Amino acid sequence: MTELEKKGIYACSLPMPGFDSPSCKKWVDEIMAHIEQDINDEIYLVGHSLGATSILRYLESETNGLKIAGSVLISTPIEKTNNRDLDNFFEPEFNFGSIKKNCKAFSVIHGDDDTYVSPVQAKKLSSALKCPLTNIPNGGHLSGQEGWYTLSPCLDLLMRMMK
Repeated sequence: MTELEKKGIYACSLPMPGFDSPSCKKWVDEIMAHIEQDINDEIYLVGHSLGATSILRYLESETNGLKIAGSVLISTPIEKTNNRDLDNFFEPEFNFGSIKKNCKAFSVIHGDDDTYVSPVQAKKLSSALKCPLTNIPNGGHLSGQEGWYTLSPCLDLLMRMMK
């Protein structure tokens, strides 16, 4: 049982299609399909890495007037990398005005020594969204490969958003 379930809060993890060959459009469509099923619920989105980038793209799109209650973005790339296969996540540049219009609250969490996504990107994202940035000392990319299977700051931030 997850910590959210212990508090009586439903949570699910979306299986993003084509994980080995990620497509921003397919990932945004997956987010959209699940949100449309729960349109009457208070919805909070949590994403890691390209999953968080996909949340930004979802929020940037037309959400039919639905306003997401909050988003926690973890180790989120917002700039192109050397991997051209991922350019579809970063083109065109993000419209942070639209993103902010479609979500009530944001938080950014980032490892202070992330070698995949520069901590500078986390600062830029936090500034663009005008939201708090939580730096995790020696956090790396905050992935399971680096031993991160729970992230208590994420739970804390979510619980504060839900109050």
